[in-house]
Amino acid sequence: MQRIGAIVQARMSSRRLPGKILKEIHGKPLLLYITESLAHCSTLCDLVIATSAEESDDPVETFCKDKNLQLYRGSLNNVASRFLEISRRRKWDAFVRVNGDSPLIDPQLVDRGAELFCSDRFDLVTNVFPRTFPPGQSVEVVNCATFQSLYSVLSSEEDFEHVTRYFYQNPDEFRIKNFTSETDYSRIHLAVDTPEDFRFISSIISKMHKPHWEYHVSDIVEIIKMELNG
Repeated sequence: MQRIGAIVQARMSSRRLPGKILKEIHGKPLLLYITESLAHCSTLCDLVIATSAEESDDPVETFCKDKNLQLYRGSLNNVASRFLEISRRRKWDAFVRVNGDSPLIDPQLVDRGAELFCSDRFDLVTNVFPRTFPPGQSVEVVNCATFQSLYSVLSSEEDFEHVTRYFYQNPDEFRIKNFTSETDYSRIHLAVDTPEDFRFISSIISKMHKPHWEYHVSDIVEIIKMELNG
């Protein structure tokens, strides 16, 4: 089995909802929802929170120390450099990139992506090319050796900020495997980008009667349907 770690990119300086990663839903910060879900993945060997070295992200360091989570601090705008340095230090075969706006990330989806990665020599396994899962359920499993070799050709601000953009802009250069949902859920928004998103996710979580990591995408969709019909 190959060694696959998870990197959660998280910063306090979100443009539309500052400090969202530590905003609490039912007494629990968004970032904790994410790390709890990832802790229930059977395929991951490690987990690192990647934030910036800016003073504004000191609370992220405090959170990680309190929860005994591994932390890396690097460039605010060059997010790709954070992933590069972590992947070099950890000596993983691949990393799963997880956004800090995804409190309901489904552990089964992460495991599905990781298992696909281990099944062949892929550079990237993804579920957003094309997207059939909701934003907030994005899974990208990136080959560390490939990422380390392509980093030197990154040149645009968008590439440095969005980490995996170069793969999607140049798909013919890589072995990319996309996995899809039987039902197209791409119009359901489960990422937290705005105050409205935060209220929406809070409402979903309030309807959960078992640990959040036990709810898969289809279960969350059923909660949303019940709320709309209620």
